[in-house]
Amino acid sequence: MLISGGLLLGMLVCHRAGAQINESDTLALQLRASFSGVYQKGNVELLALRARLDLSAMPAPNWVLKSQNVSLYQAFFNNKADNDLFSRNFLYFSPNRRLYPYAIAFVSGNFRRKIRWRYFTGLGLTWQALRAPGHVVKLSGNVVYEETLFAVDAFNQERYNGSRKLRFWRASAYLSGQHALAQGKFRLYYDAYWMPALSEANNHRTQIDAGLELALWRGLAFNVTYGRQFEGVVPVGVRARDAWLLFGLSYRRDQKYFNKNNL
Repeated sequence: MLISGGLLLGMLVCHRAGAQINESDTLALQLRASFSGVYQKGNVELLALRARLDLSAMPAPNWVLKSQNVSLYQAFFNNKADNDLFSRNFLYFSPNRRLYPYAIAFVSGNFRRKIRWRYFTGLGLTWQALRAPGHVVKLSGNVVYEETLFAVDAFNQERYNGSRKLRFWRASAYLSGQHALAQGKFRLYYDAYWMPALSEANNHRTQIDAGLELALWRGLAFNVTYGRQFEGVVPVGVRARDAWLLFGLSYRRDQKYFNKNNL
């Protein structure tokens, strides 16, 4: 069994991926939240807590504010393995149009990658390549200024050695999509991005997430998510690639959960 002399806390699993709240919806408020926790003692000691909160609000006509927030804490035998925070925030203007601008501000920290904090902010454009009942595909591009403070000053690319704070201008290309399937019982979702530094060809990061959700009852759904991540500049001893497979339950609050007209 997974737990021997332990306790399972919660059933809700979350990560950066998930069926995304759609800023182009006409709803004034959208909310999606999930939480999971595992505590185990005995031959294995484990504590893992994950939480996610996505919020979209319309503070004024033609303006939409969207915030996606994830936290993760894990410890094995009382030794901290993860203590991460990831907050993505967007301000969109007229997102119901085919082409619309936005401002972006990200803040994050990653214990395992020895990132004490990272932020970037900038401007971009989104093109709704496909918007049909039950199907949404979007392409985005932006330019951002990024600053990262590491806990160490030795990296896999030696030209960055000697400084814990790294600053770059980056461009990014982003793809996202959602598709309601089987008369709205399933939702397929995915997103991917590529972020190269404008000054260094080998300094880039990529991430791909894909998942499937099955609607259960009144906004409650079972979900499976797979993701892969690559970061070009990492501290010595830290792997550049990560992958994950997550499954559990999520909750979304809006008018109709998998209604094909609500994507």
